Amino acid sequence: MIGLLSEATALSSPVSALSALACKHRVPGAQFAIYHGGATATAEVGELEFGTGHRVTRDAAFPAGSITKSFTATVAMILAADGDVDLDAPIGDCVPELGDLGDMISLRQLLSHTSGLADNSGMEEAPTSTLRRYVVEHVRREKLVLPPGAGFSYSNPGYALVGQLIETITGMSWSEAVESILLRPLEIDPVFVNLPGTKPSRRPVATGHSVHTGAGRTRPVRQSRVPADAPAGALALSAADLVKLGLLHAGPGSPQVLPAACAGQMRRPVPHADPFGLADGWGLGLAVFRQEAADWVGHDGNADGTSCYLRVNPAGGWVVALTSNANTGAGLWQDLLAELAHAGVPIDPARAPVPGGPQVAPPPGCAGTYANGGVEYVVTAGGSVPNGSNGSNGSNESVHVSVDGENFVPLTFHEDLTFSLLDPTSGRRVPGGRFVRERATGKVCGIQVGGRLARRQVFPHAASSAGQRLAPVG
Repeated sequence: MIGLLSEATALSSPVSALSALACKHRVPGAQFAIYHGGATATAEVGELEFGTGHRVTRDAAFPAGSITKSFTATVAMILAADGDVDLDAPIGDCVPELGDLGDMISLRQLLSHTSGLADNSGMEEAPTSTLRRYVVEHVRREKLVLPPGAGFSYSNPGYALVGQLIETITGMSWSEAVESILLRPLEIDPVFVNLPGTKPSRRPVATGHSVHTGAGRTRPVRQSRVPADAPAGALALSAADLVKLGLLHAGPGSPQVLPAACAGQMRRPVPHADPFGLADGWGLGLAVFRQEAADWVGHDGNADGTSCYLRVNPAGGWVVALTSNANTGAGLWQDLLAELAHAGVPIDPARAPVPGGPQVAPPPGCAGTYANGGVEYVVTAGGSVPNGSNGSNGSNESVHVSVDGENFVPLTFHEDLTFSLLDPTSGRRVPGGRFVRERATGKVCGIQVGGRLARRQVFPHAASSAGQRLAPVG
């Protein structure tokens, strides 16, 4: 009887807290779902769009952003289980449009963000491109920031390439393949965001919101996802839908959909996949979170004005999911984790990010220009800083960084080449990222922020090709 009472408490306590937490973080609407021991508890609060009175229901779909990648990866793994594609073979035979890049990259590398491809490369230039056209025009060897398999760098174009691979193998569009191979067997009614040619859904769809807590302002925002980016982020889902995907990895799973061996591969961290700033490891379409209470896998998803989360504890058979329609949903999620831990769910409460140890001198040779796709970081060292910025990291030399020409921000350095920044909102110092070195030479060759690696720019005369310029980092 005590065990049954504890189980009921673990399921019901966070559910009952959802309304108060959504109010605290000014989230207009949210869904929460938790599964364990054969039972699922759900809760829905608030409005689909602020001020309209249209209530959030259990089947309402929220633009889930990058959680879409876990669905795309699952479809790819099902195709691999059927023998249609080899995880470790070069994908060039299936996607000849890649040219010699197709001989360098495997599906395993694409799913684990170890393909070396930059992030969002050319997405803003391809608002109406098909997957094939985008791959032909923008997924190129010169866009690599790492040699394939050498390290982790989060990449949306990598998942566009997975989508093109799925289309080539199945003869269907990505949306048709996801619906027929995965969503239909999981009994999920598909909702696609900004994807021409897909059937309109009768499900209610949440609107994203930009919430400015200081000004007390809540404004709806439109989704800006482009068709070429669909395999990376075009699904809209409910928390209950996310639980259905999570159940492929909880307890015995669902072998009729995804064989247990393939599910296990998805959860297994890939060597050299160090997603610094995002998770503790990365499998095939799933992030790995090593925690004191238990190990979990899952994915986060942020679309325009939405924040969504999926976590699965395979050993204990837990699945937890949250969807929310505000940029402040991250705070709701952090508080919800604390509620879950207090209720006895073996998950760690969110820890406030803190800088990594005592201050140290800046790494020699860190100044320079670094790029990942269309994002450029300019790192300056010395007393003269553009725009009149000033600041010190405690050493004799000041180091600042500018992103795409905006604001030169002072950096404070810590051990392992990590650095922190001053958060203007809270006034506290928060982790910013880290510099990385080439394994062979020990020279600083990149800067990693939010899991994306920006590579130091090299003048054309320094090497004859992009592939030769790149070297493994460590």
